Amino acid sequence: MEIIITEAAAKKISARTEGREGYLKLKYDTDGCGCAVNGVVALWFVPETADDEIAIETNDRTVYLEKSKMVFFDEQMKIDFSQSTNCFQLKSPQQMLNGYMSLIIKEKTD
Repeated sequence: MEIIITEAAAKKISARTEGREGYLKLKYDTDGCGCAVNGVVALWFVPETADDEIAIETNDRTVYLEKSKMVFFDEQMKIDFSQSTNCFQLKSPQQMLNGYMSLIIKEKTD
């Protein structure tokens, strides 16, 4: 799998996560979507990774994905940032996986 992070997305991610320690994750979020095959891709910044996640090296930073959710992603993807919508976008040569992603910052809970 290949993930490219555009310069615009990299700058926005760095600005939003400045001073925080954590990991960038593409999460296939099914909460409130009905069942496991109905979901939406979300961009999360998490304090820890999980055992079932795999690391994908990108041109900017490592991105983590849940191994069990890999089927919902394309082989080549790009994380971009749209100035006009003020949102992150996840696209592939085949489709737009999510054109309106926020960067959700998850805090560590004890």
